[in-house]
Amino acid sequence: MSRQIDYFVKRTTAGLMSRREFFGRTTALGLSTAMAGSLLASSARAMGPNKGGTIKAGIQGGESTNSLDPALSASSVPSHNLTAFGDLLVEVSPEGEIVNRLAESVESSADARTWHFRIRKGVEFHNGKTMTPDDVLKTMERHSADDSQSGALGVMRGIESMKADGDVFSVTLSTPNADLVYLMADYHLVIQPGGGFDDPGDGIGCGPYVLEFNEPGVRHGYSKFANYWDDGRGHADQIEIVVLNDNTARAAALQSGQVHYINRVDPKVAE
Repeated sequence: MSRQIDYFVKRTTAGLMSRREFFGRTTALGLSTAMAGSLLASSARAMGPNKGGTIKAGIQGGESTNSLDPALSASSVPSHNLTAFGDLLVEVSPEGEIVNRLAESVESSADARTWHFRIRKGVEFHNGKTMTPDDVLKTMERHSADDSQSGALGVMRGIESMKADGDVFSVTLSTPNADLVYLMADYHLVIQPGGGFDDPGDGIGCGPYVLEFNEPGVRHGYSKFANYWDDGRGHADQIEIVVLNDNTARAAALQSGQVHYINRVDPKVAE
């Protein structure tokens, strides 16, 4: 049976078998949807990224009241949107290491009270504006304002002062914190033009995808940003985030090939 499954995985990864047929055949062999999906994902990762095409994701956690304002993101669909159109100063890898993104380097004082983020040059926002350290400063000011509703407000409370000088954005803390760089990887802290003060929910960032349509609680669509700075991301031409809050409907959409991946697989459905 393992040889048959391996055969199905190879054909599907190569595009010679539809996902719907793949899940149908592997289910008939007694394989759970979760296990079959895991095998398919492992094979795809081993082959490396495919360029072009459209990726559809069936995601739980979307409501008609959702906003594209990074500060207000509080569930899976909004966070998927942020990943599509936004980028952060730094990220944390699955191994727990800091990955430089819009900050090409990070340094701290010996006492970990002052931090300097050297901002990457040549990064463009979707509106054509070049990102600057001042955009970073204004973004952080919006998230740390007294009346801010940002989910990252707790992170910002320990900051005494901030400034942009040349190509460096600097932070001085009220008390030393050696983990500040990890806190700055908070997913709400997407850098926006002018800090997002004018229209925080416009979906304009400097991430790999440009917003095409926004239907809160239903679906969100993006196209590849031609001037994206990182050629290691954004391999698909289009992505669509489909809101599927019902567990059974979400799993059925994956099995039928309506979407390419889903989140929050119900254990009962997986079995």
